[in-house]
Amino acid sequence: MNILVIGSGGREHAIVRKLKESPKTGKLWCAPGNGGIAADAECVSIGAMDIEGVVKFAQENPVDLVFVAPDDPLAAGMVDALEAAGIRAFGPHANAAVIESSKVFSKNLMKKYNIPTARYEVFSEPAAAVAYIEEQGKFPVVVKADGLALGKGVIIAEDLEAAKDAVHTIMEDKVFGASGNSVVVEEFLTGPEVSVLAFTDGKTLRPMVSSKDHKRALDGDEGLNTGGMGTISPNPYYTDAVAETCMETIFLPTIRAMQAEGRPFKGCLYFGLMITPDGPKVIEYNARFGDPETQVVLPRLKTDFVDIINAVIDEKLDALDIEWSADACACVVMASGGYPQSYPKGLEITGLDENGQAAGVTVYHAGTKLADGKLVTNGGRVLGVTATAKTLDEALDKAYQAVETIHFDNAHYRRDIGRTK
Repeated sequence: MNILVIGSGGREHAIVRKLKESPKTGKLWCAPGNGGIAADAECVSIGAMDIEGVVKFAQENPVDLVFVAPDDPLAAGMVDALEAAGIRAFGPHANAAVIESSKVFSKNLMKKYNIPTARYEVFSEPAAAVAYIEEQGKFPVVVKADGLALGKGVIIAEDLEAAKDAVHTIMEDKVFGASGNSVVVEEFLTGPEVSVLAFTDGKTLRPMVSSKDHKRALDGDEGLNTGGMGTISPNPYYTDAVAETCMETIFLPTIRAMQAEGRPFKGCLYFGLMITPDGPKVIEYNARFGDPETQVVLPRLKTDFVDIINAVIDEKLDALDIEWSADACACVVMASGGYPQSYPKGLEITGLDENGQAAGVTVYHAGTKLADGKLVTNGGRVLGVTATAKTLDEALDKAYQAVETIHFDNAHYRRDIGRTK
């Protein structure tokens, strides 16, 4: 199968490399791709949100399948547009991708179908949101922009001043644009976080191996929230007993709820969970593979990825056995100095071979590009240095050893991935 992958980050690089392993994959394109993906697929200069451009390319080239990876084009209906043009596509329709693109929708869905989540209220007026926070008087409190915000639209406010500031920033300063027209104010949950991605064809759901993301920019889970500074798999807190509870109380009820709402979900559904003292609860849903979770989950997949993709599209997932490696996997993100706020671009990256790789690890490129034959930085999260080994400690050691050999000016990375709660 000739496959076009949409997107330009570390997640897409992980998807491209996993597809490349399959004997069933023919030609691989990535739109728009990046400097590292260029070593594994032909990069096409079409933006991830250019639905018309993607459909046109798929019609004019021998494309058998389009894999839509990022949240924005899914929410905008890229899969719907491709299917309307008779092109096979992997990912949910827009009416199902709303489970991620609207926090208000997902919270109301959980309330309606008794899926465990944090207590919350929705506001479209800043004054009402602040009044509610004052009335509750419980801190920390979580303030979330309703729409998509590159994983940064969630503010944990430690006190009333910070909460007022969060409401003001999201709803009045509009730092996330129209995504902040409404906010969700919810109780702050405590406990270890777990990410579980799942393949689903709308009826059958097959969870992937668990992972743990590290969202804060600095060691010790300090600093600003980011799109993710590193991941490990498996997640040590995700026991068999917890997995069973999640399947019964969260995973299957979510799939059934989406069906009942006339929004069957086909693709990869991401469950962001917290293992609270009252049991597992949903923090958020994503309508696609997580980033950087994909970078530690897909390396452990043993079953042919193309077979799974086709089973999801054809609604035949129940007939497929999916196998996973028992090895552990760790990913350390090397980010630009200043991320997640302002940072420079165009800094030369050294220490990688001609394919953008390093010995003993896999380097997934997130924010890189080729300029005059050199690899340079082109984003906040630049590289995901990923290693697999029999134990998590070995995988982390391998990843960190490789990080030491890679250089760009003011590279920033956490030194405690896999070591925090």
